Amino acid sequence: MSRTDDRKLRMRRLFARCGALVLLLAIVVAGFSIWGSGTVETKPHHPFRSAEAKERYLKFYDLKAAKWPVPSEERVVRTSFGETFVRISGPADAPPLVLLPGINGNSLQWMPNIEALSAGFRVYAVDNIYDCGRSVYTGAITSSAEYMKWLDELFDGLRLGRHVNLAGLSYGGWLAAQYALDHPDRLEKVVLLAPVCTVLPLSYEWIGRAVLCAVPHPYFTKSFLSWLLEDLGKTGTGRAAIQEHADESYLALRSFKSKRMVNPTVLLDGEWQGLKVPALFIVGENEKIYSAQDAVKRLNAVAPQIRTEIIPRAGHDLTIVQAELVNKRVVEFLKR
Repeated sequence: MSRTDDRKLRMRRLFARCGALVLLLAIVVAGFSIWGSGTVETKPHHPFRSAEAKERYLKFYDLKAAKWPVPSEERVVRTSFGETFVRISGPADAPPLVLLPGINGNSLQWMPNIEALSAGFRVYAVDNIYDCGRSVYTGAITSSAEYMKWLDELFDGLRLGRHVNLAGLSYGGWLAAQYALDHPDRLEKVVLLAPVCTVLPLSYEWIGRAVLCAVPHPYFTKSFLSWLLEDLGKTGTGRAAIQEHADESYLALRSFKSKRMVNPTVLLDGEWQGLKVPALFIVGENEKIYSAQDAVKRLNAVAPQIRTEIIPRAGHDLTIVQAELVNKRVVEFLKR
């Protein structure tokens, strides 16, 4: 390796670490305080702040869940990290497809996509064990390795075996990429939808706006989401949808106990080149967490085996504002 290549490698590692650390400064926009102790309490209302907070959040959650557009069943899978809630839709004999939500999200985040995805797949939409929703953690997750162990145990509990299709959005996309690296023998294909970090560090503009959400007031959450989901705001019902997202995020902030989230990282060139699972990377042309064009350019250069696509007139809201196109591309890739 030349000195120039070695210097580039060190700089990329530095950017990866910086991007992950800065994300911690802004992760509260997703509904969490980052400065939790990580100590797990076992009170009846855990992982909520209080019994009242639990009742308030789950009432909101269940009202939203009632709008799930296809028949589904609910299952709770026990793992060494706690109980994971999974919402299952689609034909019982169809190929399995596991969906991982973004930060502060849960299985209901896939509501705009589930009808199309469950038509040909047995879809397992997951409430992240260490995030919002009906999953209940009993042990803190402090590393990506522990997340991978949780996913492995979840797959075992669901009896998925091998040949699993895995898709993740944002933070869930980073987790999906990590699992594809660690357990390629268990996956059929992987879909990365605007994965946080993973390809590039967070943009400075995202960082500057996100840190303001540390101020505990709903105005800052809504302001950030209005910028992040700009394309959604331009639709006929966009403002109301953004307000709903902001209300949900702020409700999560007030309802769940604080915790430290695992730092997402940027994969090195060698990691992308060594990815053995067929992968699809999808990003909106107006993505704010990093440049969509630069992300695709990097992947095309270092890992041309990965399929990439930029979705027009969409940003981090691509699974909502361009749901039909995203659904089509995902299904085409998985069935190819």
